[in-house]
Amino acid sequence: MARPPKDDKVTKRKMVKPSASGKTTPQDTHTRLDGSQKSILSDDGQLDGPVNRLPKELILRVFSFLDLVALCRCASVCKYWNVLAHDGSVWQDVDLFEFQRDVQSPVIDGIAKRCGFFLKRLNLRGCQHLSDEALKTFAFHCQHIECLVLQECKKVTNATCRSLSKHCARLRKLNIDSCGLIDDEGLILVADGCKHLEEINISWCTRITEDGIRHLVTHCKHLRSIVAKGCTNLRDDGVRSIADNCPDLTQLNLFNCVEITDVGIKLIGKQCPDLEQISLSNCPRVTDDSLLALANGCPKIKTLELSGCNLVTDFGFNALCRACPDLHYLDLEECVHVTDATLVNIATFNHKMERLCLSHCELITDDGIQHLARSIAATSGNLKVLELDNCPLITDSALDVLQQCPSLQRIDLYDCQQVTRGGIRRLKVQLKNAKIHAYFAPVTPPPPNQGPRPRICRCCSIL
Repeated sequence: MARPPKDDKVTKRKMVKPSASGKTTPQDTHTRLDGSQKSILSDDGQLDGPVNRLPKELILRVFSFLDLVALCRCASVCKYWNVLAHDGSVWQDVDLFEFQRDVQSPVIDGIAKRCGFFLKRLNLRGCQHLSDEALKTFAFHCQHIECLVLQECKKVTNATCRSLSKHCARLRKLNIDSCGLIDDEGLILVADGCKHLEEINISWCTRITEDGIRHLVTHCKHLRSIVAKGCTNLRDDGVRSIADNCPDLTQLNLFNCVEITDVGIKLIGKQCPDLEQISLSNCPRVTDDSLLALANGCPKIKTLELSGCNLVTDFGFNALCRACPDLHYLDLEECVHVTDATLVNIATFNHKMERLCLSHCELITDDGIQHLARSIAATSGNLKVLELDNCPLITDSALDVLQQCPSLQRIDLYDCQQVTRGGIRRLKVQLKNAKIHAYFAPVTPPPPNQGPRPRICRCCSIL
């Protein structure tokens, strides 16, 4: 094929800022193939090209889709783009998580004053140097904020909650995960001023009790998601308040709320029919009665986490699997009484299952895995993740039948003593795109050969 003719208009560009004097420098040019040079900047230091002929509103719209790093790069292209990149309308969504170590209070002050009422979403996760004073300035200038993430901001106290209550009435999503200095007073302040809250995360705020949660749910009638991991002061009375006041609840996470019992979960099952995600992991008092209540009242459940609930059995899962056909994530880690009967029910009724955790379910055998695999193959199931670590009865026979499941993307087989390297090798041949995680303890080396035992002379034996 012949090469196309050279066009002297084809150029190589090197885009940099103009000099401080505003005049074009050799760096502000591009070079034609014939060696001549032409400025890429106009006389006033602006980028000379078709992009700048677009309406200002259209360029701002394009900029609004850029992340923080890309926006800052655009600001260094030319004077015109610098002005546009600093326009508050393109700073509606700011995520500072990647810069958490460098974010100081003056940065938040600058963002607040630049963005003003345009800012809708701000992620300050992990910014541990932030003070209540900086967030007070932020709340005053950004009163249209809708989503605020303060996760792991260790210095945040009730004073920030007071500022949000006073200025941020439009707040819909608030994450104060691991803000350990916030207590019931702060939660009450938020509830009084931010009545449009839909999602709240108070995980590991160990000073918050049932009193704060009761005030929250009675004043914020639109709550759909409550995440309260590690809130050890939350008991059945608090769960009763949630059930009585949050009929539209779709997500409830009570991970490690060790005082929760069947009494509270029964109320959730009775009064929250739209529940889709619930985590009861490390709630050791939960039994089959909770599963029966969820089966009877919450047929829309898609995600159920029960890790460490060692009192649940096949009886509860029999009812749950039948009543919740949309289940796509089920975590049964350390549910030690679960047997193959539960896998038969999953294979029969839960064809939308995408992730199944059976770690430390020591009664699961090859028969249960075979039922599951054959169902997936027959119904074109979509199981992507299967966790089987520390299942001592699983053998290579289970791996052979899992070869029929092309949807699998990850299989965990840590400490499955009867699984061999050969079985894993055959599985990898069939599921080439799947990540198979396994661990084999190193073989104990034989004792060193010490040679023939030395002969003992007659005098030594006498002695």
